[in-house]
Amino acid sequence: MLQNHELLEALSHRAVMSSSPLAALERSRLEFGPGAADSKLALLKQLARTRLGSARSVMRLHEALCFIRAYPDNPKLLAQAQAMLAGFARRADLRAHRLALADSGMAGTPIHYRFFAGQASWLAMRWPNSLRLDRSDSDAQARIARALPPLLTPAEAQALSELKLPGYAAIDRLRGSNESDAVFLLRRIAAMPGNGFTREFYSDNIDASFVLAPGAGAGTPSRSAAHFARAPVVFRNEAPPRARPDLRAEMARAPRSVRRMSVRDGEAVIDLARGAMVTRARSLEAFSFADARDAWFVDDGDGLAFALIGVLPQRRHVVASFYGGLTLRNGVPIGYAQSDIVGRCAALSFNTFETFRGTEAAFTFGRWLAALRHVFGSTSFSFEPYQLGKNNDEALESGAWWFYAKLGFEPRDAATRKLAQGERSRMQRDPRHRSGTSLLRRLAQQYLFFDLDPTQPHQPLPLAELGLRAGAALSARAGPDRERGVAETSAELLRHCGLTTLRGFSPDQREAWRRFATILTRLDLGGLRDHERSALVDLIRAKGGRSERDYVARWLANPWFEAALLECSGAGALP
Repeated sequence: MLQNHELLEALSHRAVMSSSPLAALERSRLEFGPGAADSKLALLKQLARTRLGSARSVMRLHEALCFIRAYPDNPKLLAQAQAMLAGFARRADLRAHRLALADSGMAGTPIHYRFFAGQASWLAMRWPNSLRLDRSDSDAQARIARALPPLLTPAEAQALSELKLPGYAAIDRLRGSNESDAVFLLRRIAAMPGNGFTREFYSDNIDASFVLAPGAGAGTPSRSAAHFARAPVVFRNEAPPRARPDLRAEMARAPRSVRRMSVRDGEAVIDLARGAMVTRARSLEAFSFADARDAWFVDDGDGLAFALIGVLPQRRHVVASFYGGLTLRNGVPIGYAQSDIVGRCAALSFNTFETFRGTEAAFTFGRWLAALRHVFGSTSFSFEPYQLGKNNDEALESGAWWFYAKLGFEPRDAATRKLAQGERSRMQRDPRHRSGTSLLRRLAQQYLFFDLDPTQPHQPLPLAELGLRAGAALSARAGPDRERGVAETSAELLRHCGLTTLRGFSPDQREAWRRFATILTRLDLGGLRDHERSALVDLIRAKGGRSERDYVARWLANPWFEAALLECSGAGALP
């Protein structure tokens, strides 16, 4: 609770700032047209020379600059915002409040986070001198001490067993003088036997806390510098659309263009996406294990674009295809998304970064659905309970359930539909009524769905049930010996498809074959016609190919395949 002198100071500060250039800039950020740009430019030039008195004020200026960079009125205003962001780390007020601004993601400030394995490995590779362990985490130190011996030589492991050194002290005794403690630990995990999944599991179970110090030169990731230089820039003369869109009308309107990105541009946008997560204490699997060969740039016009990014073949899901999405306004990341695609169904996650909320989030969401419709053929969309607020306080606080419900998403669960109808009636009787947290939690227990054609709702494929049934079939075939079971199902699938060998398949395509076999051999493959066998082989090869977009297209071209999987999973009996 604030003490009396702190309260007086806060009230005084609020009174002063209400008429300050900073407050004026914040009020004018959504003003466009004649005179607006000149006013904002004058305020920026004044603020460039002003030393702000609090960490909160520094943050407010930074967010206003990021917004103007994403929504510039003209070249002069854009150049001024870019210049101020490029030099933000050198501001005297930022240096004075550096500790209070930690974890803000601003240039020149440190980030403390328990980075996931993919993120930590990327940071250690790109900025080894800036990443270290956060030694204030005593619980992590105990886990590190237990995890170290299997990563070392027998002599080292025996010494640690005898000395019982704490984790951080043990690393300090063993690492080189030019190597940080975090990099030493991560490199030892990377050298473990096994595959990427076992190493990721080991790293995430250590669950170490890290500190990413601001880097010199090009610097570590920051929101201040986040920008994709190859994106088109469009200057505005009117505010971005805030009205709630008609999703079906939006999906009928195709993006301006869709192109596969070069590997170089793909790598650049992947780094930008990973940095957007790091600087906001978030993680997205599709970004951590992204494949620059499967990156697509969707230019939606008016400065809005989406980078759709596939994952490395070895990280792909068995049946579904998942793509990360980075939302860009004039090259500035304003949000992210992920879509898990099975045929025409896409399971979604969507987020607009806080700086850019309250403007065009609903419109942008509609345009993202249009991108999925025209790039992948998606026509049926869903949100899982977590995205709506189940065990997710941020989604509850942001009103995620009603955001999507008011756009046309509906529950299929009868009890949830009844609960929502009752709440809508209360809102109609009292426009000031707002759903309480308890009710939102109840609503968020079930999925929300949206179908392009509401008269023909699409049945999602229950992937978890497919996986469990495949596991039960493997046990019936080979007990706990999964290796033998997979080998036998792979050989059986070869026979059914009229093949004797996987000659001509790439290593990734061979792995896709082994993964698919555990599921497909539960189907009645003996009844397939010749063209269906050929199509099935091509489908599996596409799963391990360069882009999963080809795999999605082949799936859509063979509807019999999804129908067979639905029957195999028992989905018809589901509510």
